[in-house]
Amino acid sequence: MNLQSTTTLNNGVKMPWFGLGVFKVEEGPELVNAVKTAIQHGYRSIDTAAIYENEEGVGQGIKESGIAREDLFVTSKVWNADLGYESTLAAYQTSLDKLGLEYLDLYLIHWPVAGKYKEAWRALETLYKEGRVRAIGVSNFQVHHLEDLMKDAEVKPMVNQVEYHPRLTQNEVQAFCREQGIQMEAWSPLMQGQLLDNEGLAAIAAKYKKSVAQIILRWDLQNSVITIPKSTKEHRIIENSQVFDFELTQEDMHQINNLNQNHRVGPDPDNFDF
Repeated sequence: MNLQSTTTLNNGVKMPWFGLGVFKVEEGPELVNAVKTAIQHGYRSIDTAAIYENEEGVGQGIKESGIAREDLFVTSKVWNADLGYESTLAAYQTSLDKLGLEYLDLYLIHWPVAGKYKEAWRALETLYKEGRVRAIGVSNFQVHHLEDLMKDAEVKPMVNQVEYHPRLTQNEVQAFCREQGIQMEAWSPLMQGQLLDNEGLAAIAAKYKKSVAQIILRWDLQNSVITIPKSTKEHRIIENSQVFDFELTQEDMHQINNLNQNHRVGPDPDNFDF
């Protein structure tokens, strides 16, 4: 495996196992540089969202990197206020315009807003059937949301992007996705930095001569979960991606799995008000 290694989604599209997230990175030179730097150092997947309000900078970074569009995998997400059939179709076009792209590789419903996500999914199915997006999926969906969506869906989601880290291993969601052939993807894999001084992880990291961040990201990959750590600093962007030259033992994997406390740093998908 390496930084360009891909997994094959349930529709045959190949998606990189590793990418750059840009949550909470504001528009501006720092963002443009982060995207450009990541691509220059071998990243091929970039994940943004309408609500991050930074699609223009991401697009700029992609343009300035000089890489061919077909060599990249770009994801964005439709925000809650735009969930609906027509409004989701319009939101997709707005995202494309801001990014300066002709199509997205993956488009996700950002949150499972009750009573709204089915209409939005219908819009994603339309975009997908018309060939305007290569893959479609959801984010923050729990098992019951997925079951509800799939009751009426014509196209099964290809990806479910959820909060996932050693304190929140999402075992039920993971088992369901695996059974259904839906690829799981982690946001906030490093728990917004809260795990970086964990003693157990530090001990494992010392053993492999790696950083705690690298250990966690490697754990994601060995659990078959796509991961998109966020950073704007060049040395971190490089360090995060250096996880393909070692392998965690089953014992270490088990130890990390056991850190689970069902602890979220983000909102609860069953109880959010935005």
